[in-house]
Parts: sequence; C-alpha cells; structure tokens
Amino acid sequence: MNLLKQLEQEQITKLTASKEIPDFGPGDTVIVNVKVVEGERSRLQAYEGVCIARSGGGINQSFTVRKISYGEGVERVFPLYSPMVDSIKVVRRGKVRRAKLYYLRGLRGKKARITEKQESTEAAAAE
Repeated sequence: MNLLKQLEQEQITKLTASKEIPDFGPGDTVIVNVKVVEGERSRLQAYEGVCIARSGGGINQSFTVRKISYGEGVERVFPLYSPMVDSIKVVRRGKVRRAKLYYLRGLRGKKARITEKQESTEAAAAE
C-alpha cells in the first residue's frame, strides 16, 4: 500500500510541476480556467462559481463548482489534477460549516449567499 501511495505522490508532483493549485474548500468562490478544444483550435474558458464539494483522495480528487447562468443553476465537476484544468484562482473565501453544500441547490437569491470568511487580526498584522 505504501508503494501505491508513493507512486501516486510522484504522479501528483509531475502533474503540478507546471501549475499551482491553491488551497481551497467548500464555500470558496473560485475561477477555473478550462482548456476548450474546438476543432483544431484550443482556448481557455473561465468558469466562476462556488465550490460546493471536494471529493476523493490522492490523484482522484475532484471538486464541484456551482454557478448561476441565465437564472439557471449549473454545476460542473472538475478533476483536480486534470490537464484540461489550466489554473484555479480563489476569488473569496466562504464561511461554511459543512463539507458538502448541496443544500444550495434548493435556495434562490439572497438565501443562497455565503458570507465571507474574515481574516484573523494576527494574520493581518503579520503582513
């Protein structure tokens, strides 16, 4: 089992050598730049929304991002170490008390908002 974890760790280091994956969790608003291939061309498409879940472990980790597009809720699951995911940027940190925010599917408007996590005074003073 230790050998499998070691091989998996090597693969993760190889995949993350070219890109930086920030520390984020459920409730955080993220921008995911996805490589979209159209014919022979490829371009980057930004997908901004709230991370509602992180699942899996090791190289199989994935996260679900939910956004509202034209009044309709859209969710998309991204593998964390996928070559299709170009970059991930955390826009704001959310203050939540759950690991899976599936209850947001049933909420609309102001009720679906997540309050922003306030930085502690020690961290702000250190900067």
